[in-house]
Amino acid sequence: MNIAFIGLGNMGAPMAANLVKAGHEVSVFDLVDAAMKSLEKAGAQACASAQSAASGADVIISMLPAGQHVRRLYLGRESSPGLFDALEGKPLIIDASTISPEDARFVGAAAAERGLTYLDAPVSGGVGGAQAGTLTFIVGGTEAGFEQAKPVLEGMGKNIFHAGEVGSGQVAKICNNMLLGILMSGTAEALALGVKNGLDPAVLSEIMKQSSGGNWALNVYNPWPGVMQGSAASRDYQAAS
Repeated sequence: MNIAFIGLGNMGAPMAANLVKAGHEVSVFDLVDAAMKSLEKAGAQACASAQSAASGADVIISMLPAGQHVRRLYLGRESSPGLFDALEGKPLIIDASTISPEDARFVGAAAAERGLTYLDAPVSGGVGGAQAGTLTFIVGGTEAGFEQAKPVLEGMGKNIFHAGEVGSGQVAKICNNMLLGILMSGTAEALALGVKNGLDPAVLSEIMKQSSGGNWALNVYNPWPGVMQGSAASRDYQAAS
């Protein structure tokens, strides 16, 4: 399958590389030349523009920083047309960016007006999941669009969910992140209380993991420095190498 991938940051680059590994013909574009050169070495074709990457693509995937970038990519500005108006055919559009539900619905409505299928498909799993190809995709859009996208998404992730109509993927991710924030805060407060009263944070973490307080933060992302090797807290919240 011919896939255009636009946005090769910390998440997008390994996602695109996994599509190459899965046997797809992948054309890529990013504003940073070094990012495209890295993907070229992995077997992708670097392109001079998003329009060039999308030319002849069966599927277009974007992974961008914010809603404004997604709007500009697909809808353009007054001085230049967006990707929607430059497309020759009707490829499936998958935006994996984390943006507001309102932005997703706005872009989705513009796509529908042009007869295009657009899915919002934010991810969970972080850079590690992107590199390992184990991301969770939370997809908003039509059932038909979801089924069309699923084989492509399976090349980058292991859990693929259809949350509902366009925008639902973003809503579901917000709900998940809200819950994660609550769990992380509660875990940090519990560990701080224990340490203040003389407990070993590693021992307390194991006790809570095996008890009713067990949660994802304790199992995967322990917030106390030194308890979990490789966790963000244990490397002073510096980016993983």
